[in-house]
Amino acid sequence: MTTAERNIGDVLIVGGGISGIQASLDLANSGFRVYLVDKSPALGGKMSQLDKTFPTNDCSMCIESPKFIECARNPNIEIITYTEVERVEGEAGDFKVTLLKKPRYISEEKCTGCNICVDYCPVKIPDPFNQNLSENKAVHIYFSQAVPLVTYVDPETCLYLKEGKCQICVGACKTKAIDLHQKPERMEVEVGAILLSPGYETFNPKLRNDFGYGRMPNVVTSLDFERILCATGPYEGEILRPSDKKHPHKIAWIQCVGSRQVTPGGNSYCSAVCCAYTQKQVILAKDHSADLHATVFHNDIRAHGKDFERFYQRAEKLSDVRFIRSYVTVGREIESSKNVTIRYSTFEDGVKEEEFDLVVLSVGLNPPKDVEALAEKFGIELNPQGFCKTNPYNPIETNRKGIFVSGAFQGPLDIPESVVTASGADALCGQLLASRRGRLERERVYPAERDVSQEELKIGVVVCYCGANIGRVVDIPAVIEYASTLPNVSWAGENLFACSTENAKQISDAIVEKGLNRVVLAACTPRTHEPLFRDTCREAGLNQYFFEFANIREHCSWVHSREKESATEKAKDIVRMSVARAAHLEPLQEFQLPVDHTGLVVGGGLAGMTAALNMAEQGFEVYLIEKETDLGGMARRISYTLEGMDVQGHLSGLIRKVYQHPRVHVSTDATIMEVSGYVGNFTTRVKTQLGAREIKHGTAIIATGAQEYKPTEYLYGENERVLTQLELEGEITRQSEKVLGARSVVMIQCVGCRQADRNYCSRVCCSQAIKNALKLKEINPEIDIHVIFRDMRTYGFKENYYREASNQNVKFIRYEPDGKPVVAAAGSGFTVTVPDPVLGQVMELEADLIVLAAAVIPSDSTQEVGRFFKVSMNPDGFFQEAHVKLRPVDFAADGVFLCGTAHYPKHITETISQAYGAAGRAVGILSRETVTASGAVCDVNESACISCGACITCCNYGAIEFADTPNGKKARVKSILCKGDGLCNTKCPTGAIYLKHYTDDEIFAQIDEAIPARKKAH
Repeated sequence: MTTAERNIGDVLIVGGGISGIQASLDLANSGFRVYLVDKSPALGGKMSQLDKTFPTNDCSMCIESPKFIECARNPNIEIITYTEVERVEGEAGDFKVTLLKKPRYISEEKCTGCNICVDYCPVKIPDPFNQNLSENKAVHIYFSQAVPLVTYVDPETCLYLKEGKCQICVGACKTKAIDLHQKPERMEVEVGAILLSPGYETFNPKLRNDFGYGRMPNVVTSLDFERILCATGPYEGEILRPSDKKHPHKIAWIQCVGSRQVTPGGNSYCSAVCCAYTQKQVILAKDHSADLHATVFHNDIRAHGKDFERFYQRAEKLSDVRFIRSYVTVGREIESSKNVTIRYSTFEDGVKEEEFDLVVLSVGLNPPKDVEALAEKFGIELNPQGFCKTNPYNPIETNRKGIFVSGAFQGPLDIPESVVTASGADALCGQLLASRRGRLERERVYPAERDVSQEELKIGVVVCYCGANIGRVVDIPAVIEYASTLPNVSWAGENLFACSTENAKQISDAIVEKGLNRVVLAACTPRTHEPLFRDTCREAGLNQYFFEFANIREHCSWVHSREKESATEKAKDIVRMSVARAAHLEPLQEFQLPVDHTGLVVGGGLAGMTAALNMAEQGFEVYLIEKETDLGGMARRISYTLEGMDVQGHLSGLIRKVYQHPRVHVSTDATIMEVSGYVGNFTTRVKTQLGAREIKHGTAIIATGAQEYKPTEYLYGENERVLTQLELEGEITRQSEKVLGARSVVMIQCVGCRQADRNYCSRVCCSQAIKNALKLKEINPEIDIHVIFRDMRTYGFKENYYREASNQNVKFIRYEPDGKPVVAAAGSGFTVTVPDPVLGQVMELEADLIVLAAAVIPSDSTQEVGRFFKVSMNPDGFFQEAHVKLRPVDFAADGVFLCGTAHYPKHITETISQAYGAAGRAVGILSRETVTASGAVCDVNESACISCGACITCCNYGAIEFADTPNGKKARVKSILCKGDGLCNTKCPTGAIYLKHYTDDEIFAQIDEAIPARKKAH
């Protein structure tokens, strides 16, 4: 292969955080070749420094590390770390990019990640990955699960590179991998599109000398605290104070550090994620130490994400947890104890000063370092806050054609939104490069599967430390020693992180070298990692269903962290049970099914049309069905956004493009009658005014939208001058006299949500109120406007508009749930009474108009569509994604995706991003010729089947039907639809139906070993 051939690809992705990794995988799975470039020594970005995510409590590295390995194993992704972009030339479809690879002073091909050089290096330095809370060496691996797992030499601290002294590491390295004379390497790549995903930096309070950070050792940032919490952190997961390594008993969190500030050096915007991650840290800290006292000093609580309101309530209800609404200052450090005092105000007692053992500063998000230089290289514009300036009609586009943006470089984003925009970038790259799809794609090749049917059982057991997650609780060597004594176990070994690239390879090597034909991994959760280790077995030529996962983290070390001896015994029990089951595992085969290269989109609103048009532009036939007479959905009632977007102009243009596109087939007044089939091969019967028809399609996108709650409160429906925010917007657009003549307006927030029956935030209402208040002020600067609110959730850049409204004399009054405003008719207007917590009095306001921020509620069609496609809803009635962080636009049902407000209330830009994300995920299937079906599905022993139909009635996926056989009607499983949940097994009165990979023999063997022999004897 020539250099030119090696350096030709389809997409260059700059940034190896969660967004860049997800985009790489989506693009590679859609038939494109990718260069994934990161300036750090390893993939991961800031997320690799986090402990756990919210609200799912997943380990951050459990989310990232399988994706690391998937990237490393994918032949269509070339990972290039420790590399920066030097120059970009060309145009969309034909970019030439010069990369500068910095010297690691290590040969990546020779390094095995053994760490011997680290052991011998005499130079100790603060570890930047651990936020300088612990030490490392001048030569080290970036972090334990790094990809690539290769050391690098820090040129700023290495004695040889600084002073020409010391080459101890060179002599210590057995593979001769260290080259202290290595030079920077330039390389050129030619690509059709570029995706910028460089992530973000955290605000540094030291620069402004804020809150004593950098002077007081027990004042730390939230990122510092993440490393303290983490099992791989400086204190191996124990919460200790930096000053004396003692356990703190009183911890304070201070919100909005560096965010929502107009003072020099601060950021005027809201960083969007800080409220929720603080609540997560409080919950985790309480999990570590139940007697901990936690105090959160905050302004507004911005729990605007899906399920975030419940997460906030969970934190608030914990014992010894206080949420205090107050601005604060750090007072002083007490010399004798190194404790820190905080001054804050209360409505009842005035200003108070309180002492804390540890103070955590909830810092906000800044643009990436050297962002101006990055923008200059790529020829893109930045917004006033220093993030990438995007197209408001398509927030994944930059001002330069062919260069896209995803993740937090758009602005402060949480993990789900970052993953969504990554999949959306895949869709837009696919649209630009549709003609190149599959041209450079390489197929992954596995070794031939070994026939082990005649071999004696040889079970290998691998026990993972999971850093300190398992290792600091469970006695790993004792578990390994015990495992080696179990029947049929021929080898048992340990692994620091089984999910790292190098350690996964060690497992596959052990399978080959030791002739193993069953593998038991005692580690973390199969939920995120089982596909990874099944694939590891395939790489060793072993059938992937010869793998068994023993969860000794969630089921053992995490729940018994204070009972180390008992946890070790339980880990042995779990391993023994898994070994017993592994002895009965049978080889199963996955099978391939053809894909119909047609997409279906249900819902013709903004999200549905955006997704449909993108899929069509990528070259696929798309059927778009809408239950109403016209396309447009809820967006037809919106005229403008806070940012000034012309919604109706955009909507009209989109509708025109959809109708004019030859590959988009629109059906309005359409009703779904039936949906059958499975991923790659669905059939949907639709009834329209022209009659019924069948649509065959490979994927489906659900974009059925949402609707506005019709209030029963505050005289709505009784008085025509009580409006919702959407109705007010319509009146403003029509310039009605009702609005033009109004002298005073009272807006009431959180009407119909954040209450027992709708326990969620509708996300858009606060910004809607600000938007309409500013528009009213534009029409009549003298109009008197009061906004009665609980928390103003103008997150992200919308915070600046909140400040602008305040500057224009829009008055904001906070209320509590037990002190809601009361509205009464008074002549031609109203009086509104509400307690003001600041004044400590009940205020009475006069108003010509009452405007209610009515909740966003699920569409009437949500449940019906969900039933047809066999997808689930969350407790609030919105569609439930497969995984909030990993698969935010996927359903659990394969081949079905979701976007828009059917998923959860969201702003227009967020809706557009998610629509592209769903299209990108759907095209990932449509671009293939086949899909793979699992081998772990149910089957029927027809001779035992009595045709009672119990299995058919209980199957949630419609995977079982009666079939005519020579012995009459018998139940038969449609394997592609079966999800292997085993519910039918429990219902069958004769045991005729069984689940492969979870047979009676396997499960009973596991149950029999649940009680050790010594206990059975008693």
